[in-house]
Amino acid sequence: MATAHPKRVDLAEAYVLHTVPFRETSLLVDAFTAEHGRLTLAARGARRPASALRGVLMPFQRVSLSWFGRGEVRTLHQAEWQSLTPGLSGRALICGFYLNELLVRLLPRDDPHPGLFEAYVEALARLPLAEPFDAVLRPFELRVLAELGYGIDLEREAGGETPVAEDRVYRYRLEHGLVPDTASTRGGREAGVEVSGASLRAMAVGDYEAESTRREARRLLRAVLGNYLGDKPLLSRELLAPFNE
Repeated sequence: MATAHPKRVDLAEAYVLHTVPFRETSLLVDAFTAEHGRLTLAARGARRPASALRGVLMPFQRVSLSWFGRGEVRTLHQAEWQSLTPGLSGRALICGFYLNELLVRLLPRDDPHPGLFEAYVEALARLPLAEPFDAVLRPFELRVLAELGYGIDLEREAGGETPVAEDRVYRYRLEHGLVPDTASTRGGREAGVEVSGASLRAMAVGDYEAESTRREARRLLRAVLGNYLGDKPLLSRELLAPFNE
């Protein structure tokens, strides 16, 4: 549940997710905070060459932010480095932007998710050495869905009583769950996404070593996330497409 907007907040732990130019010399900053969720801040004068904010409002670095005001856009008062995150480059950098874009697109403003914040911190720390990247991206996607109330039960069939069998094939139906793949479940608009029990069991424990698990997990989560993202494509996903991430 969204909380009332505080008039002033000092030194909140945060990460910058995205920035866009605002007016002549300012920025609009999408930030993800541990205690206040995602919020948008106006950083006045941040694009001026001499601005103290210029080198601080960078993605993937833990910062402390202070702001004031009410409404959807508040005014950034101060930003300070808190700690340096290992640098991201190449595919890891694109994966980092993908995590950020997911949060910007899916998280409502002013809705705290401290557990998701820590999951984001962990994902950023793992990306520089991740192999495969699916082992970071897919668990984070699952965590986002769970935090928003759309979690996928990877271990039980729809109804919550029958465990997923490793040697069976299932279909995942949105807002219903996993059903065994049979001739009667394959047709129609509600056929769902096909996924093997072996891949589901592997996903449940974060094991993405098998190429089949990576392929099926990508297909499943892309379909589920697409239901909540709408028709507008994720720019970072298009950049990752050549790498099958």
